[in-house]
Amino acid sequence: MRVLLVGAGGVGTAITRIAARRSFFDLMVVADYDPARAEAAVAAVGDGDRFVAERVDASDEGAVAELLARHGCDVLLNATDPRFVMPLFRAARAAGATYVDMAMSLSRPHAERPYEVCGVKLGDEQFAAADEWAKAGALALVGMGVEPGMSDVFARYAADELFDEIEEIGIRDGANLTVDGYDFAPSFSIWTTIEECLNPPVVYESGRGWFTTEPFSEPEVFDFPEGIGPVECVNVEHEEVLLVPRWIDARRVTFKYGLGDEFIQTLKTLHLLGLDRTDPVTVPSAAGPVAVSPRDVVAACLPDPATLGERMHGKTCAGTWVKGTKDGAPREVYLYHVVDNQWSMAEYGSQAVVWQTAVNPVVALELVATGAWTGSGVLGPEAFPARPFLDLLTSYGSPWGMREQ
Repeated sequence: MRVLLVGAGGVGTAITRIAARRSFFDLMVVADYDPARAEAAVAAVGDGDRFVAERVDASDEGAVAELLARHGCDVLLNATDPRFVMPLFRAARAAGATYVDMAMSLSRPHAERPYEVCGVKLGDEQFAAADEWAKAGALALVGMGVEPGMSDVFARYAADELFDEIEEIGIRDGANLTVDGYDFAPSFSIWTTIEECLNPPVVYESGRGWFTTEPFSEPEVFDFPEGIGPVECVNVEHEEVLLVPRWIDARRVTFKYGLGDEFIQTLKTLHLLGLDRTDPVTVPSAAGPVAVSPRDVVAACLPDPATLGERMHGKTCAGTWVKGTKDGAPREVYLYHVVDNQWSMAEYGSQAVVWQTAVNPVVALELVATGAWTGSGVLGPEAFPARPFLDLLTSYGSPWGMREQ
């Protein structure tokens, strides 16, 4: 396997550090718009035989396809933000490469009824090309991060091994992370956080299909394991709700994120001021009017999440709560994965949230390389057997857990 990794930010850098300890690939080309970031990621792993740095504009499909061909890469791993999903997805298809991402093509709210009816859903643009990928015998593995990704694998495992019938699958994400010296410092890309938190959340029900609600709706307190404790979680737009029902029979699918009141109020204020917008606004400057995206300005004003590890304390938990029946009896379980920031920093030099996201596509690539996961078309993680993934994740030194509710 020869991999083109596009994006050398926090997650991309963590991917290189995890992958460097594995032998399933021959080459990983680390490419970024900022060549210094790519070079730093490569230098840190100290393996010049298998890792090389390149510069690439992720929006330039031709340049990405040329880079794939020049290095003979048969896999494109997308570690950029969701704005670049479609150009990278198309570039991989044009080059005949397997494609893997951790977030799917962007949604667009319904024009008249955004909090009732879905408009363009997450991943719709990618699934529209599913037949083309399948006919070519090519694989696009989409949503293969932690959430979506590992959470979808948990759903598959529950359906295959733990339940006869499933009433609800609910992804529940929470943490007790703090960051010294900052009142507001998101541990993940603020661009992506704004996108998923302020868009209308999607819910799936078997008799109704997909529909939307108001942002931050249906608050509930969920008790997270390993000392994190109770955290209030709310509905947030996320890929699992669009992925899980395509392969798993469940009467309801939800995604709820533990954001906290202060975080929610900050996001609401950004929305109220129009600072969540992506379309450019004209701003006067000494050099003349400049067009800037308000959301990009917000991102530029906040610390890079990849740099927060030394200031962070606590744990993050990603998991899948499942309710249903087994052998005629009711059952509820929570399948989860917890990462302690102190451990991830000491072991890999990566903060917990980006490390937890990064480990899953590396595990998936190894399963594809060994033939444990095979398929063609546009497929989510739940389209594959769960047990090989969970066993390999444990062998990476990062075990998962299960709690009967």
